[in-house]
Amino acid sequence: MHEWRPDGLPKVLSMSLLRSLFAVKPVEASLSSSDNLRRTLGLKDLVVLGVGAVIGAGIFVITGQAAAEHAGPALTLSFVLAGLAAALAALSYAEFAAMLPVSGSAYVYAYATFGELLAWFIGWNVVAEYLLAVSSVAVGWSGYGVGLLHSMGIDVPSVLANAPVSFRDGHFVATGAWINLPALLVVAAITTLLYVGTRQSTLFASVVVVLKVLVVILFVVFGLQHVDTSLWHPYVPANQGGDHYGWAGVFRAATSVFYAYIGFDAVATAAQETRNPQQNVPAGILISLAICTVLYIIVAAVLTGLVPYAQLATAEPVATALAAHPSLAWLKLLTQVGAVAGLTSVILVMHMGLARILYSMAGDGLLPRMFGAVHDRFRTPHRTTVLVGLVGGLLAAVFPLSLLGDLLSMGTLLAFSTVCIGVLVLRRTHPHLARGFRVPAAPFVCSLGVVVCLFLLAQMNAGNWMLLACWTTLGMLIYIGYGYRHSLLRGRG
Repeated sequence: MHEWRPDGLPKVLSMSLLRSLFAVKPVEASLSSSDNLRRTLGLKDLVVLGVGAVIGAGIFVITGQAAAEHAGPALTLSFVLAGLAAALAALSYAEFAAMLPVSGSAYVYAYATFGELLAWFIGWNVVAEYLLAVSSVAVGWSGYGVGLLHSMGIDVPSVLANAPVSFRDGHFVATGAWINLPALLVVAAITTLLYVGTRQSTLFASVVVVLKVLVVILFVVFGLQHVDTSLWHPYVPANQGGDHYGWAGVFRAATSVFYAYIGFDAVATAAQETRNPQQNVPAGILISLAICTVLYIIVAAVLTGLVPYAQLATAEPVATALAAHPSLAWLKLLTQVGAVAGLTSVILVMHMGLARILYSMAGDGLLPRMFGAVHDRFRTPHRTTVLVGLVGGLLAAVFPLSLLGDLLSMGTLLAFSTVCIGVLVLRRTHPHLARGFRVPAAPFVCSLGVVVCLFLLAQMNAGNWMLLACWTTLGMLIYIGYGYRHSLLRGRG
């Protein structure tokens, strides 16, 4: 006879359900999963992917807003704090990527440590992170692209280059525009490129990354000659209420600029297409993050030293700073070109990463199996690539850049926290598993990573938490309606 709980559900059934929801996918199953993707990427390609994903909106857009509204010259400290969180998570990602060199990133890692339910939760939030990154960066690309064309004497009608709706006071309001056509077109072009092949995409990204890094270096070298150090005083402006300057502003700015670090985990999503992944993936993650962190801190210092930080609240803060110095006017057009190139590579890498995360989830049966197909000729996950292009392009064509922006950081911070904890869990459950890279002082490093990520999450307001709750609810409905019943892990049991 079953023991009955007050709600009438047999205790044995309840325990069975819990075991089912938290069933862990065996590490061996992840390692022996279908290896249909072509291994073409080396260390240089992974560094290009990492730098290509990270350097973009962070330097060309986010820095100005964060300095003007929250941190002032102390924006450099915000980048250090955000970089610390990213670095701690990167070490954990490196250990996981060397141990589980398969597509899927944080989703796969959570599946091997915490079970199916939490794996779905993390995977679903990573989907939001990448999808919103593709669409929001495409909108930013549209703004810089239209500005670049204007500098060349070509004007794009505003009704074809802006979102038809805006989000104000909790309501959608028509703007009078028809469609953000440039944003839609760039997503369509990237989708086509990724459909054809990963190798072709990384070759394109290599050229783009060289261009935008060159622009950033030129900005630093020539901008340093015009820095007015008096603009750095006071270094931490007095608090003016809430998160408007002061240390509260520094911490809030860290959550904003954390958006700038989103992308290095895209290197881990390419593990299944990497030669010698146990060595190259950890190195690719750490090298790309180190390069980007140093560049971010230097650019933030130069930017706030060229003009008063309050003047940086524009869509083109780097161009704004250069415009204030006539002798640097020649760099403005080059900066616009670099921004367009930089944002293009971010879209490419985020699009590529999301397609492979969906590919992994479909391979586990949590999404329809049609999305786990690989193209016969190009050996790419072509259906998920097209799906990301369709949804991301639609969002970019219709919605403004600001909508749901902070949800990007929230999903990433949740994923980073999970990966940090997962390293400690797997050290205990699979201590003898081969690890091509090990987090040094793991108990301290991983715990600190969780604390820093949760601290940054705590800076978010109630509205952002509500958006996360709505997205999570949608994901749970999909899991209950399809994923739970079609899970291959449960089928094996």
